[in-house]
Amino acid sequence: MPTAPPLPAADAVCVGETMAVLGPSDDRPLAEQESVRLGTGGAESNVACALAGFGHRTAWLSRLGDDPFGRRIRAELTACGVDVDAVQTDPDRPTGVYFKDPGRAGTRTHYYRRGSAAAGMGPELARLPLLRRARLVHLSGITAALSDSCGQLLDALLLDRDPDAEGRAAGPVVSFDVNHRPALWRGGSGQAADRLLTLARAADLVFVGRDEAEGLWGTNRADDAAALLAPAPAVVVKDAEHGATSYVRGTRTYVPSLPTKVVEPVGAGDAFAAGYLSGALDGRDERARLRLGHLAAAAALRTRDDVPVVPAREETGRFLALDDEAWATLPRR
Repeated sequence: MPTAPPLPAADAVCVGETMAVLGPSDDRPLAEQESVRLGTGGAESNVACALAGFGHRTAWLSRLGDDPFGRRIRAELTACGVDVDAVQTDPDRPTGVYFKDPGRAGTRTHYYRRGSAAAGMGPELARLPLLRRARLVHLSGITAALSDSCGQLLDALLLDRDPDAEGRAAGPVVSFDVNHRPALWRGGSGQAADRLLTLARAADLVFVGRDEAEGLWGTNRADDAAALLAPAPAVVVKDAEHGATSYVRGTRTYVPSLPTKVVEPVGAGDAFAAGYLSGALDGRDERARLRLGHLAAAAALRTRDDVPVVPAREETGRFLALDDEAWATLPRR
């Protein structure tokens, strides 16, 4: 009997926890609601879904509980076009849950994830062929704080990579979103700062917020954050509504954000990362990658869903064709 040809390798594999999300359908606080909507959300799977929306072959790797929430997450990611075949089911641990709580000062999130199935991920996952064959592996600092075994998984994927003949890390490109979540770090801000800096410096591409870097490491300018994160070959510093700056092989590229009506900010950073990574996978230049990040982030800001509907290729093509002045003067969307 002839052997079936191997399935094509994924363009990107995103590794990390996804939870069931319960949130109101309007902007009233959670305590005033009579019902909530059930959805799914997690930094890495948000990126996976958005990348699939941009047309890339994308997989998500994690662990889920043997419960309705886990089954819902599998179904929703599959519907987004994400391969979940390698996701493991834990018969003993539950799927994590979080609640969104709108308020005048913004949307707060309340997490119920301690002891979750995803916290049981460990370094053995790093040996899966799915990861070795991918063009890109995307991680975040959230995973580092979930458990000791999750931290060991990130060590295996970032710190323990074998160098090639020229001393560079072999295998897929590894991107790392710092994604500092203070409530998850039992050792406090000092532990988080040291650990996240070590992991970020080992990545091929780092995403970090300017204010996030300032809170962690005291760098108040994008240029300072990028300098601190060296020797990471590529660093992208996001500065909320102002813009984003990339630092790649000694070249600095800045693109202002799009003026956007904000319905809810949750998921905008993940969408930005997906847009930028989509441009990288397509071989686009830095200006186009940053613009794609802003377009995806703007789509996320205009919805209460963690994963937005990303712009169609025809629409992105029109925006990418604009000159710098036309981009900088676009009206609020």
